[in-house]
Amino acid sequence: MIHFVRSQKGLTLIELIVTVTILAVLASLALPLSQMTTRRMKEIELRRNLRTIRTAIDEFKKTYDKGVEERRIIPSTNVSGYPEILEKLVEGHDFGGAIPYKKKFLRRIPPDPFHPPQSGEKPEWGLRSYTDDAESSTWGGEDVYDVYSLSEETAIDGSKYKEW
Repeated sequence: MIHFVRSQKGLTLIELIVTVTILAVLASLALPLSQMTTRRMKEIELRRNLRTIRTAIDEFKKTYDKGVEERRIIPSTNVSGYPEILEKLVEGHDFGGAIPYKKKFLRRIPPDPFHPPQSGEKPEWGLRSYTDDAESSTWGGEDVYDVYSLSEETAIDGSKYKEW
């Protein structure tokens, strides 16, 4: 007597449902994790971009102060030594001829990852002048002493991005 063994080709409905359920659970766990990773990377970029701009502003001020100290720049009562506009850091400044060339402090103004510019527009930051209050959200316009994010969002640590 010969017995034929049937080979199973394919999956049963139960196996298919269990497999799809396991994949759905894994996907539901991976999605929030990837969103958190993306947010964390944007926060790191924001911190780096703020540090880059603030360092350039400080270098501008140090260059001005050095020129005053070496008597190549005549100090004025209405000039703080900070750049008049943020773009001065990119365009360069010769400090009234105190430097024989336009010294540049940034190659470009980095964008705010939580408030990105529209296509073709320049990056936009919140600005404070030297005479503005430290918590001010309006720019006095005299100079650029500090920058902050224009985003109203809350960071992972609970602080507001505009307070960084």
